Amino acid sequence: MILPPATLGMLGGGQLGRFFVAAAHEMGYQVWVLDPDPNSPAGKIADRHLAAAYNDFAALDTLAQGCAAITTEFENVPAETLDYLAKFVPVRPSAAAVAVCQNRIAEKTFLKDNGLPHGPFAAIRSEDDLRKADAGLFPGILKVARFGYDGKGQAVVNSREEALVAFGHFKGEICVLEQKLALDYEVSVVLARDEDGAVRCFPTGENRHRKGILDVSIVPAQGDGGLMEEACRIADRIAEKLGYIGTMGVEFFVSGGRLVVNEMAPRPHNSGHYTLDACVTDQFEQQVRALCGLPLGEARAHSAAVMVNLLGDLWYDGEHYREPDWSRLYAVPNLKLHLYGKHHARPGRKMGHFTVIGENPAQVLDTALAARRAIGIQDE
Repeated sequence: MILPPATLGMLGGGQLGRFFVAAAHEMGYQVWVLDPDPNSPAGKIADRHLAAAYNDFAALDTLAQGCAAITTEFENVPAETLDYLAKFVPVRPSAAAVAVCQNRIAEKTFLKDNGLPHGPFAAIRSEDDLRKADAGLFPGILKVARFGYDGKGQAVVNSREEALVAFGHFKGEICVLEQKLALDYEVSVVLARDEDGAVRCFPTGENRHRKGILDVSIVPAQGDGGLMEEACRIADRIAEKLGYIGTMGVEFFVSGGRLVVNEMAPRPHNSGHYTLDACVTDQFEQQVRALCGLPLGEARAHSAAVMVNLLGDLWYDGEHYREPDWSRLYAVPNLKLHLYGKHHARPGRKMGHFTVIGENPAQVLDTALAARRAIGIQDE
């Protein structure tokens, strides 16, 4: 076990890294953050911020020399970086596990090879692949294989011709074509797995999106309880097959009453932010525990919860930039506001979130949606 006051390393300086730093500090650890952004939210509260690129080997050497173990807060850290650091210190999750999750083709192939539920897909490396693609994949969604997130790098394509146009817009990047499924709703599971294979699943959340970005997460999920338990079992199998150590998120579609894995995230997940306020142990403390070889904490929820994302759009009244009126949220006694300390708000950027907790799930949802409207988020 790695015990306080050891120093831990974090690759990435966004809000997920910031919550990790806060959790590690509470537990008695120091944290060094590597992120190229001098204004990174995690870097602002870290014991040391190395403002360098993820392939800056001098900075990586400094991190490895100063830290007892290293983790990451986002999947697009180069796998080569994780491999390099693993020569010197424990790195969790492993480069191999992250590599599967950072490439959509590798991800879909992993699911297929391991008999895990997934939608029909095809790897698209050229226009010729699109011309030969199964007609049953249309209508579909064409997604870049790497670096797409929050609805970016993807296009709904109703025909082969539309897919060819979209592929051109992606400038020939390798893509995956997924059949567009009829969705009942979407859910996600956040779990932690330690080096001995012990797994703790947080309660399954039901997710609602706007413009490809998570808007609201509801816990407990309102869907079929048996499906929610099955989602945990599938997520557990994914973590086992990956040999995963750390906190991870698995997103599911529910289509025709059955679960289909959409994406895997080798890190804490936006839909797991409710755990900060509603669970015995939150997803970031679990990340610290798994990294340091500590026993995992209890993942039980002590309250029903609804989390609402706060995007940069809230900071704009037309073309005018202004701070939102936070008094409207602080007036709600069972609401917990979390702002990420980002340097600048821009439309679509995740700037914070709030979570409403309570005993009655229906009342919690009503309160959260009312608070969402009060702060200026319009219903669609």
